[in-house]
Amino acid sequence: MAFEIPEKQHTAEKSFTRLLTVLNTLRENCPWDKKQTMESLRLLTIEEMYELGDAILDGDLTEVKKELGDLMMHLVFYAKIAQEQEAFDIVDVLNQVCDKLILRHPHIYGDVDAKNEEAVKKNWEKIKLKEGNKSVLAGVPNGLPALVKAYRIQEKVKGVGFDWPDSQQVWDKVEEELGEFKEAYLAPTKESINMQEAEAEFGDLLFSLVNYGRHIGINPENALERTNKKFIGRFKFMEEKAKQANEQLGDLSLEQLDSYWNEAKRENRTEK
Repeated sequence: MAFEIPEKQHTAEKSFTRLLTVLNTLRENCPWDKKQTMESLRLLTIEEMYELGDAILDGDLTEVKKELGDLMMHLVFYAKIAQEQEAFDIVDVLNQVCDKLILRHPHIYGDVDAKNEEAVKKNWEKIKLKEGNKSVLAGVPNGLPALVKAYRIQEKVKGVGFDWPDSQQVWDKVEEELGEFKEAYLAPTKESINMQEAEAEFGDLLFSLVNYGRHIGINPENALERTNKKFIGRFKFMEEKAKQANEQLGDLSLEQLDSYWNEAKRENRTEK
């Protein structure tokens, strides 16, 4: 049985209603959609988030639009499943987030004065604590990748004034942590290295580097991912050049590999 295809709409409200209609039809009639649970969708949603992140870093707005649509579908799907369980529906979700935004922006919807971004962030954290959060760090998900988590932790504590006054002090801390790592890993003989201590010092060094990046306006996750893409693009170039010469990378000397790598750098190869 073929169902009537909802027409394209030209307003946000009607387009959102169209998405709800399509999702409801699929949930009731498609064998795959019928089987889905919040748990089965979870990893797919995470994948969509990473795809959106890739599109943003690549500056590909066509892909950003596509991935935003995929994510929107997932969000509606979760609300549909919850509605079937009589827990909440999409209306509850939208009203709740609107209520939260209004409550946490008293400088817009109330008489609180906040003249800059820092004041807004501090108000935000104070309101969250009043709402029942036991810690400023309660909103940092445990499952975040460590690099992202470090950045978010530092942003959160900054919101209550726990931060270095200037970036030079943060850089001094980077150098201090580097010295402690060298002392733990490079100073001892190989036989006497305490790897647990060295790992702890390395973690402190990374945390301080993330902090410095934050202070000077560099998001370390974005910076590292761009470096990853650059490395991948250059390494694939090396593989292409070796293939064209009927060579295997594993058979080449380090000098030959360096030659291909430098050529890739001149080509400015980056993974898209």
